[in-house]
Amino acid sequence: MAVKIRLQRHGKKDAAFFHVVAADGRAPRDGAFIEKLGTYNPNTNPATIDLNFENTLKWLQDGAQPTDTCKAILSYKGILMKKHLLDGVKKGALTLEQVEEQFAKWQNEKAGKISSKKDGLITDAKNSVAAKFKAETASKDARTAKIAAKTAVIEEAPVAEETPIAETPAVEETPATDAPAENTEA
Repeated sequence: MAVKIRLQRHGKKDAAFFHVVAADGRAPRDGAFIEKLGTYNPNTNPATIDLNFENTLKWLQDGAQPTDTCKAILSYKGILMKKHLLDGVKKGALTLEQVEEQFAKWQNEKAGKISSKKDGLITDAKNSVAAKFKAETASKDARTAKIAAKTAVIEEAPVAEETPIAETPAVEETPATDAPAENTEA
């Protein structure tokens, strides 16, 4: 039986959420699995990945083959790095102390990269909010200046002399006749 480490889809239509599972390669995507190894949520930025490190490492050492996406996830979490280092111990190239030292160093570097990315995302969000606020303020100031200019022009315009109502000539209204117009065709 060929065991695969792969994703099992869950969640709504446009909000996929995945379980990372060890399953028989012949089983359907969302079908039976041997063991659930963790979860993967690509809807967050950066993506949320929760894995059982020891069980996943055990499956890899026992010969389970990860799919391409799972390989990227396992690499991101350092499981493939740890497997590689442990394979070096089996061959006699490294000792367990060297493996732990190298893996701890790698984890610290990775944590630094992740935290800098999160900090960058937070700063970008704050900068975009500040830029929107500045643009809205500038737009508001421009409208206020335009309105002030219009009111200044109206106040400076010479006021036309008003004529008294009694002096204006009255317009006589002629009553409309309801009689139809005569047809003059001959």
